[in-house]
Amino acid sequence: MTLFDRLRADAADDWRSYVDHRFVRALGDGSLPEAAFRSYLVQDYLFLIQFARAYGLAVYKGGRLSDMRAAAATLHAILDVEMDLHVRVCARWGLTEGDLEAAEEGAACVAYTRFVLDAGLRGDLLDLLTALSPCVVGYAEIGAALAQDGMAADNPYRAWIEEYSGPAYQEIAENARATLDRLGEERLTPTRYAELAKLFGAASRLEAAFWQAALDSVA
Repeated sequence: MTLFDRLRADAADDWRSYVDHRFVRALGDGSLPEAAFRSYLVQDYLFLIQFARAYGLAVYKGGRLSDMRAAAATLHAILDVEMDLHVRVCARWGLTEGDLEAAEEGAACVAYTRFVLDAGLRGDLLDLLTALSPCVVGYAEIGAALAQDGMAADNPYRAWIEEYSGPAYQEIAENARATLDRLGEERLTPTRYAELAKLFGAASRLEAAFWQAALDSVA
């Protein structure tokens, strides 16, 4: 069993609460209130700014050029691909890129992103990638599952699902997972695994809380 598979299995309840959250199911069937999706996208844009910083840190923490290049590729994808999706979608509501960047970070966004940055600052690349992996790999899993379930032609969230189920993002997630697994093979010890499992479980719970914050914004 690879490191990621082991972490996901040992955090099964936390993982399920994230990838099968009510927000995710509503995305898939198109029933999610538009206001909740808008709140999520604005916060996720701010989230991605902090995650870009985390991948910049991953470049610094990389012990090999291959690790540095992998982190740099993900950083590029965040800044020049993923964030552009948010800008394009939010433009439909009259929100500019400047509006998004000037928005106030919600508590769920602050809690999650600073948790990840702290894990990376205190630890090494393996700690940082473990804290990042629920987001990177989880979105690929969610996107693929929602696309496989089928989407109505008029699903208002079709572009989001297609972005994360598409081959470009799936490759990013697979590469991130492969790097995590390789680092695990090189550095893992029983004591170290217990620490990584805590990071992974906490990050999965913070992901679920991020979805929930969007739902609560319109409750």
